[in-house]
Amino acid sequence: MIKSLCVYCGSARGQSPRYTAVAKELGKALAERGIRLIYGGARIGMMGELADATMRHGGEVIGIIPGHLQSSEVGHSGITELKVVDNMHTRKKLMFDLSDAFAVLPGGFGTLDELFEALTLIQTRKIKPFPVYLLGHDYWGGLIDWVKNKMVKEGKILPEDLDILHVVDNQDEIVEGIRAVRKALDLAR
Repeated sequence: MIKSLCVYCGSARGQSPRYTAVAKELGKALAERGIRLIYGGARIGMMGELADATMRHGGEVIGIIPGHLQSSEVGHSGITELKVVDNMHTRKKLMFDLSDAFAVLPGGFGTLDELFEALTLIQTRKIKPFPVYLLGHDYWGGLIDWVKNKMVKEGKILPEDLDILHVVDNQDEIVEGIRAVRKALDLAR
C-alpha cells in the first residue's frame, strides 16, 4: 500500500495553466486516496498549488525546504508539517526516506536535479526500488526520446533502466500505476 508520494515540481508557476491545473488535480487525488504528499516545502508556484489542493481536500502534506530557500521559495506555513533542513542534499535524502514512490511534474533545473538523482539512486540500488512517474508526455517526451535514442543506443544505460520511468498524462494514472507497481514489488519479496 502506498502511503506517501514524493512530488518534484517547480516553485515557478510557468506559462501553461494546464500544469497548474494538473498540480491541483494531483493534490486532490492524493487527499481523496489518503496518500501523504512529500514535496519541496514552498507555498509559491506549482509546489504551492499542489500543497494547497492537497490540504484543501483534507490531505496530509509534509514540506521539506532548505533554510537558504526559506525566504526565496517562501516556506509554506499552512501545511501539516514544514521541515527546514540545512541543505539540498539533506532535503533530497529526507524526501527519499519518507516516500514510497515519486512523481515529477513540469519544473526547471531543480526538478531535473531531483529526478536524475532519484533515478541514479534507484538504478544503483542505493534506495529501495521506487517507480518514478513523469506527468505530461508533451513536457517530458523530448527528454524521454533523448534518453532512449541517445543514452540507451550509446550503451550509457541499459534498456531495462527505462523500466524505472513511466510517463503518464493524468493524476489517476500516477496513483493507480504506483499501486500496481508497489503490489508487484511486494509480491516479489
